Amino acid sequence: MVKELQLRITLKEEQEISDILIQKSASILSVNYQEITGIKILRKSIDARKPTIVFNYKLAVYIKEPLPNDSQYVFNYKNVTKGKPIHIIGFGPAGMYAALRCIELGYKPIVLERGKNVKDRRRDLKAINQDHIVNENSNYCFGEGGAGTYSDGKLYTRSLKRGDVRKIFENLVFHGATQQILIDAHPHIGTNKLPKVVQNIRETILKNGGEIHFETKVTNFIIKHNTIKSIILNNEQEVVVEKVILATGHSARDIFYLLHKKQIAIEAKSFAMGVRVEHPQHIIDSIQYHCSGKRDELLPAASYSLVQQVNHRGVYSFCMCPGGFIVPAATANGEVVVNGMSPSKRNNLYANSGIVVAIDVKKDLVKYDQFGSLKGLEFQTYLEKLAFTAGGKSQTAPAQRLTDFVEGKLSNDLNSTSYQPGLNSVPLHSLLPKLIGSRLRKGFEFFGQKMTGFYTKEANVVGVESRTSSPICIPRTQTLEHPQISNLYPCGEGAGYAGGIVSAAMDGERCAEAATKDY
Repeated sequence: MVKELQLRITLKEEQEISDILIQKSASILSVNYQEITGIKILRKSIDARKPTIVFNYKLAVYIKEPLPNDSQYVFNYKNVTKGKPIHIIGFGPAGMYAALRCIELGYKPIVLERGKNVKDRRRDLKAINQDHIVNENSNYCFGEGGAGTYSDGKLYTRSLKRGDVRKIFENLVFHGATQQILIDAHPHIGTNKLPKVVQNIRETILKNGGEIHFETKVTNFIIKHNTIKSIILNNEQEVVVEKVILATGHSARDIFYLLHKKQIAIEAKSFAMGVRVEHPQHIIDSIQYHCSGKRDELLPAASYSLVQQVNHRGVYSFCMCPGGFIVPAATANGEVVVNGMSPSKRNNLYANSGIVVAIDVKKDLVKYDQFGSLKGLEFQTYLEKLAFTAGGKSQTAPAQRLTDFVEGKLSNDLNSTSYQPGLNSVPLHSLLPKLIGSRLRKGFEFFGQKMTGFYTKEANVVGVESRTSSPICIPRTQTLEHPQISNLYPCGEGAGYAGGIVSAAMDGERCAEAATKDY
């Protein structure tokens, strides 16, 4: 017999959780605790809204029945060495899971990735952090695993109807992620753990006959009779193709410009831009856990989620990283972009989050209408170049104390930071366009009212957080094919159909299924 139940566990009880779960389950189900043969935790979350913090558990209790050992998902990949080829451009989450799904379906994925593998990519991350040199094909956005590899590995998604979320989670565990991601309400893997998972996915693809070509940039498409016939690699090699999945990510601007130049339909898409705010982690812990000193060791670094309407636009937290650090996410020299990430233990001294403003591409960017479908991209680029100049024409980022930003004053000095290239004190409040800056200032005031202690001079505001999502949508039909170009399947975040690791992975699987159908 298997029974599901919900339990609320106090912080004190959490210290002896194994015994407590059995005892409470036996009491609720009115059985002898010795009859319980096993307990499987299905979901775990923390409720810290009140001073008495409670852990919520959802359990499957096995009574006189053995606990199953195996997952319901089995990943038996086929040898596709002689299978029909599917070319996949980009090896981020969408490209990786498109490739894995191709193998499951018996087709041979041929992956073309402009960046380097995870090991070689580290040298370029060091160069951008320490030497302020951006390798335009190998950075925090480009390379094996895409922007997700050196990120927090947040796996929260609202895209529950787009595919099998559980399958993606189970597959990540199959490739080396901790089983904790199957349980936690807000699962994450961690920037120190993700590279190994990505490497294991690569090895699965290669072992089963797929191909992955690093430092291989697609520089042109050869279109005949509205059908993609071949692609040009690194401006020199032409490769004939039958089916192409375009999974290049939200920062592959050269692809957007190429499509625009070749008059292949793309559309401007609304997105969001703003800043990163960084607090000492203990401040966020004290607010969320109602404590004045160090948080209890059983509690994870506290996070937050904030949203407020300001002048008919949403201002909200994005990619919140407890116990994390801010990183330089530029993809070209001459621009400054900041992003956040956390290690698996989330044990860094700082908490950071994007605080961004929703931008209506039709109403807010009238001055950029001359750029047509590229107007959001041009606005994004303008702000990143502005941040580069304000920061000191390096990867040093423009910054301001949070209170000074809201009050409109230049900061005489800045707080210490996790951002390795360093900060430069500038009047960000006046540099940012009014449609963003004024809303952010009002938004921070609201957030300070919602979270007493959030609005503090001990926090820095760092600019700019600009790569929240793609400013471009590449249209596709119900069959996921481009409406104008046959055999081209726009996919993932870069095409405007995903918003994170899990949704991108699911979209990759869907595009693989579409590309292989009737092939």
